[in-house]
Amino acid sequence: KSIEWRISQLKALDRMLTENENEILAALKSDLNKPQQDSILAEIDFTRNEIISAVRNVHEWSKDKKVKKSLVTLLDQPYLHPEPYGVALIIGAWNFPIHLLLAPLIPAIAAGNCAVLKPSEISPATSDIIVDLVPKYLDTKCFTVVAGGVPETTELLKEKFDYIFYTGSTGVGKIIAAAAAKHLTPITLELGGKSPAFVDDCSNLETAVKRLLFGKYNNSGQICIAPDYVLCTKAVEKKLIPLMRKSIKEWYTENPKDSECYCRIISTRHVE
Repeated sequence: KSIEWRISQLKALDRMLTENENEILAALKSDLNKPQQDSILAEIDFTRNEIISAVRNVHEWSKDKKVKKSLVTLLDQPYLHPEPYGVALIIGAWNFPIHLLLAPLIPAIAAGNCAVLKPSEISPATSDIIVDLVPKYLDTKCFTVVAGGVPETTELLKEKFDYIFYTGSTGVGKIIAAAAAKHLTPITLELGGKSPAFVDDCSNLETAVKRLLFGKYNNSGQICIAPDYVLCTKAVEKKLIPLMRKSIKEWYTENPKDSECYCRIISTRHVE
């Protein structure tokens, strides 16, 4: 696809986010009880910033690039010519159901690819709004959305795509890698991990606690880089715990379950 077409689709995606901000915020509130400021920052503005960057750089990214000659190409003019992969399958996650679905779509569009979007069924309100909005803004000959759960995803993985991008758990990532291997399809798997934090006696403990709690309680800790546990001495532990309790009460009151500023775990299964 031409550079002009790519830019037009990126700008259309940006309009989709700005013109439907209230509807998107409501869907995120329904699925995760996400506070408005968190949704705007982590879901909408992060995504829009990536769109802006892609629009600014797509001409440069798409240019032929000269490479050094080797003995074999000594009499030639070697260069790298960027080409689209083709059709990408993008499988989104439920913890940031807007950003983690659309962020991989942005470079896919910038590179001239078509894409099939599979939003997470675990965040149904956001999935519904993606199904509704994408066909209204993007070229339907090149971009489509497939909603549903495991059966629909299983059927999608039987098809031959030119690239697969998945964000989610290691267990599902293995299934997707095995399915992609049957067609020798290149993949990107953005999986979870463990993120310990170390706090020593030299730290400014009040600042350290606020940073730890922001990482752990933002999105109810449903972030792959949220701190899992703290490594410290017993002496530091005795200082940390009261400071943590103090900050949690300041942020979320004595009864966090009633706080409008506290996100929710997506489902009972994920709590357990």
